[in-house]
Amino acid sequence: MIESYHQEYSWDKSYIEGLESVLGENYQLTYFEMDTKRIPSSRHRSRGELAWQRYLDVNPDLVILGDDNALKYLGSRFAKTPLPVVYLGINNNPRRYHVHQRHNITGVLERPLIKRSISSIKPMFPEGLNRMLILFDDGTTAKTVLQEEFGGESQLSVSGVKLDLRLISRWDDWQQAVSSAKEQGYDAIAFGLYHTLRDSKNKYVEASEVIEWSSQHTPVPPFGFWDFAVGKNKTIGGLVLFGFEQGRIAGELAHSILTTDVEPHTLGPITAEKGRYLFSRSQLERHHLTLPRKMANKASFVE
Repeated sequence: MIESYHQEYSWDKSYIEGLESVLGENYQLTYFEMDTKRIPSSRHRSRGELAWQRYLDVNPDLVILGDDNALKYLGSRFAKTPLPVVYLGINNNPRRYHVHQRHNITGVLERPLIKRSISSIKPMFPEGLNRMLILFDDGTTAKTVLQEEFGGESQLSVSGVKLDLRLISRWDDWQQAVSSAKEQGYDAIAFGLYHTLRDSKNKYVEASEVIEWSSQHTPVPPFGFWDFAVGKNKTIGGLVLFGFEQGRIAGELAHSILTTDVEPHTLGPITAEKGRYLFSRSQLERHHLTLPRKMANKASFVE
């Protein structure tokens, strides 16, 4: 298992749980962390080289590539081998990584639910949700979301809500965007990914610090698009994606490949679940918001 990121990252923790729920009892799993959320992008390629060396040393029966950077730096190399490969958490089109229709490669696509999520939370604002700010870091996934979901545009309208999408690399710029959201005319804010921010000394800012500060200082209700961003001292929630589901499906694909003669490319790619409603009770209370009854009946809650 070659992870683009690191095992302390909640997304990785979640999909690893999903993987191990399927493969844990019958397979030996070995992990390599590329750590590309925390290290500078100038070092990403060298981490890919180390991951390739680990693959050669381990000589596994199958490789799983977690998220876009692993597929970006290693996919085309694995495409030249007969080794079966399963990817997960891929936001970009696999064609861009030169693995589309390769006989030995298949996997699970991740499609953030930004537009559907915005439409679903609008009824929570009886006085109207007119403008919303969406903040992302400027990592690989964020740039892909901008292209795939927004067509490369930084502004659009969804269900009558005017959305502004900003990709931010510096911690002080992020703090300014959060704290000034209300005076800039926004009714709500969403924290997408916030895992590659750096401070004025170019030091990595821990994601937990980013989300806790943002939750504390936002003057408007905060929402999220992934399960790890929901909870006390985080966001209210919304229609979110779960890493566990990515890992579970990838594990099932791997198991099928290892126990049958099926060619991997015939199994996918598969787009994972369409998302589930997940909300924080404490955040709903703090921001004086109530879920519509139909949504509340379908939702899960933390706390």
